[in-house]
Amino acid sequence: MPVDKVCKTIHQYSKEPLKEADMQKLLEIAEDYKKVKNYVYSRFGGLHSLSKLYPGYTVQNEMTASGYRETLGMPSVYFYLAIFDALGEIKSQWTRTKSKLTKLINQNKGFTEEDKHYLRFLLKVSSAFEEVLNQRPVELPKALQKQYLEVAAKVDTKKLHRYLCRQVRKHHVKLHTDRADGFAIAERAYRYGDHGVYISVKEKRKRVFVLLTDNNRYKSQLYIKLYPKESSITIKVPVNVAVREHADYRKQVGVSAGVYTMLTTDEGRRYGEELGRYQIEYADWIREQTRIYNRNRNENPGRKKYNAKKKRLEEHLHSYINQELNRFLREEKPQAVYIVKLPKPQAGGVNKKINHSMAQWQRGYIRKRLMQKCKEQSIELIQVLGKDISKECSGCGQVGKKKEGYFICSNCGCRIEEKTNTARNVLMRGRSGRTVK
Repeated sequence: MPVDKVCKTIHQYSKEPLKEADMQKLLEIAEDYKKVKNYVYSRFGGLHSLSKLYPGYTVQNEMTASGYRETLGMPSVYFYLAIFDALGEIKSQWTRTKSKLTKLINQNKGFTEEDKHYLRFLLKVSSAFEEVLNQRPVELPKALQKQYLEVAAKVDTKKLHRYLCRQVRKHHVKLHTDRADGFAIAERAYRYGDHGVYISVKEKRKRVFVLLTDNNRYKSQLYIKLYPKESSITIKVPVNVAVREHADYRKQVGVSAGVYTMLTTDEGRRYGEELGRYQIEYADWIREQTRIYNRNRNENPGRKKYNAKKKRLEEHLHSYINQELNRFLREEKPQAVYIVKLPKPQAGGVNKKINHSMAQWQRGYIRKRLMQKCKEQSIELIQVLGKDISKECSGCGQVGKKKEGYFICSNCGCRIEEKTNTARNVLMRGRSGRTVK
């Protein structure tokens, strides 16, 4: 069943430059917020604190008892948000570490299937994982303990424990941040009024007033992003919006994503045909500006105009992408959209101009925005396996050739635009269940 609400982030902007004194007060909060996060990273980001991460109240209690908040003179409303912000990032880091270890285990040809099964069990059961890393006997609840003993009986546990500890030391990184340009803020630390927002600062009973460009008011945890050079702020607001369902959205659509044309459907319709031109202009401008900057680096040239224009170009590009995605959903009326799971970016080639253009390809942004828009419209977005998908003929399934933008199959004589051929293969793989779980 589709969910009734979906979360999206909207932005509010300061209308006038903030006074220098007011900006300094907000920067003080951001600096303290950074210090608290780094303190949590260093104290609870290691092996011995794994058991304290869930649900996190142990960390909260220890941080309260440490007296660090009083040392900083930081309001509790910011102090505890910084703690749980850091804890969330530590948990995410451990998740990335476990994903990396799982990949290494699956690729290790020196392990038997029993070895791999045992290591995957340890990664899946957090308490067992913690015991092994801290070199303690694995003691689990009765049902899990029985399962663990059955798996452990078939392998050399000492050898595998040493391997796991070695790989964790190698791949797990303790977090640290040098950024002090923003902070989360709870509802009781701000108040909307007078066409703006009043934000609590470190001084008791004092608030900084920021005039906003709109009169919208929200009741949720916000994130304040600071831009001291521009004397401005941006407020990021998570809001739950109702999911829209459309009775006439019944099609299943396969799409092929490209650098020059954003999306091509299995019926040959194209969306975002100007994407390539926008991206090439953007990449060429960045490459030229980088060359000029490097040539004059000793003169310490400013980057204010560069950053401002880069932001305008990105906003223009993103606006075009969103317009075309909206048109795609409006005209295709899909119930389900099938798209290839793209591989991670690879190392660059010898042509620096092509490398620069590919580096500016907005595929991550396109995927994120398509995913968000599909959620809002109650459309299912399904990723399919992409190996050799552009080399197969959508008519007979045999391997063909691509020439001058067309796919040509010598087996059945099919001649079709290559992106359309790929989109049809995407649709067929999606319908046949060859999808990414």
